[in-house]
Formats: sequence, structure tokens, C-alpha cells
Amino acid sequence: MLLSAVTFSAMATLIKFLGDDYPAALQTFYRQLAGVVILLPVIIRYRGAAFATSRPGILIFRASAGTIGVILSFYGFQHMPLADANALSFTRTLWLVPLAIFVVKEEVGALRIGAAVVGFLGVLLMVRPGAGGEFAVGVPALAMLASSFLFALTVTGMKVLTRDHAPRVILVWSAFLGLAFSIPGAALTWRVPEPVDLALLAAMGVIGVINQACYIKGMSLGDAAAMAPIDYTRLIFTAAIGFFLFSEIPTVWTIAGALVVAGSTLFITLREQRLARSAKLSAEADAP
Repeated sequence: MLLSAVTFSAMATLIKFLGDDYPAALQTFYRQLAGVVILLPVIIRYRGAAFATSRPGILIFRASAGTIGVILSFYGFQHMPLADANALSFTRTLWLVPLAIFVVKEEVGALRIGAAVVGFLGVLLMVRPGAGGEFAVGVPALAMLASSFLFALTVTGMKVLTRDHAPRVILVWSAFLGLAFSIPGAALTWRVPEPVDLALLAAMGVIGVINQACYIKGMSLGDAAAMAPIDYTRLIFTAAIGFFLFSEIPTVWTIAGALVVAGSTLFITLREQRLARSAKLSAEADAP
């Protein structure tokens, strides 16, 4: 889980470093291309089974939402301080609350709803009114919030797909569809990268795949309630990278808002874990 936080911070650094010459849509294309290349051994091994699905519609929707989410996320990281953009990326957990109510039709308690509301108040702290009365929120911040919402949609879709799909099938479909959906945006901003830039773009794609693998592995091996706080170390990593490499100094508003968002999302994670344990114990007690 800690390696996941480190690789995410490294990927965000490359996104920002290359942002002046390679727009978000073009970076997304190269990232998806690298992901497909990495997955080729899996496809060769499993062949048709790697694409076997009974829910192509959900896979297509999830991939399209994920691709747009990645483009918006890259745009946010390119045009915002790393600490600000990273803090807003954690709102994904907050978006899962209304999606659970209206999409998955889950019963959500008042405490979980209250924590989500508090979390969004933390977002307002980060996009607070400026000294002249204007709001600090701009297109990059809105892009990060929209990206987090789209990523929350992909998580919701994942919950549905994992009921009858192997993880490799979801990963392969996401990689290939993500590459296909990224082509139009890349074509509009196309440029052939220099050898060094191509190496960095490829590295960004490889790091992105490693990041996902580490996160999934960490969550599968460890207790979710214990693993989630470790993910927040990337707030520290990106703030340090922003300061030393890009001369970015987080404002008091950013720090305060990030703490509120982190606290509320951790509360939601811990409460969901506690409820899941209670449900499991109840099921075991009722079993003959």
C-alpha cells in the first residue's frame, strides 16, 4: 500500500513535468498504450478467456468514464499545485455515498451521509473565497472533482462486475477500451515525442499499472480499515515533491481542507469495515 502511494506520487510528478509539452489527452493515450503492452502476456496466456464477458455494456460504460476521468485528472495535475490536486482526488470516496444511494440502491445511514457532507465542506475550504471575494475554484479544480466523480462511477461498476468476472478480464477490457477511447483526444493534440519524452511517457504508463497492482494487492492482503490511512501518505509525498521540484507551497486553506476530506473519508472507510464485520458475524451466527 505504501508502494502504491509512492508510485502514484511518481506518476503525478511525471504528469506535471510533461504537461507543458504534452496535453492531458495525449498523455492519457500513451499511458493506455503502455498498459496494453504490459498486459499482452496475460492476453497471450488466457487468449479468449481474457475477453470473456456477459456484461459488455457495463464494461464499455466503465471504460469510457474511466478514460474521461483520467484525462480530467491529468489536466488537474498539470494546472494545479500537486498537493491541491491530490487532496481533491480523495473526494472519490465521498462521491461513492450518493452513488450507493441512487445507483446501487444501498441503505446508507445518517452517519455516513453526514461524513460525506463534512467532506464536501472540506472541499469548499480548498476552493474558498479569495481575498477579493472571488472563489479560488477554477477549471482545473472542477476537472479534479469531475474526475473523482467519474472514478467513483468506475468503482461502482467494479462492484457489479466482480460478481461474475475475473479481475484480469476487467483489467484487459479497461486497457483496450481505454486505449480506443483515448485516440480521438490524442489525434487532436498529436505530436511525436522526443526519445527522452517517449521514455518518460512509457515510464508513466508502466508506473500507472504498478500503482493499480500495488493498491489492489494491498487492499486484498490487508484489512481495508488499516490500509486506507496508508494511502493518505501520498498527500505528504506530493506536497514534498511540489515544494522541492516545483516550488509549490500549500496554503493553510489547502491543508485544512485536505485534513477535513481525509478525516471524513477515513470515517466512511472505517464505518463500512465495521458494518461489514458485523454483517459477517451475524451471518455466521445464523448459519446452522
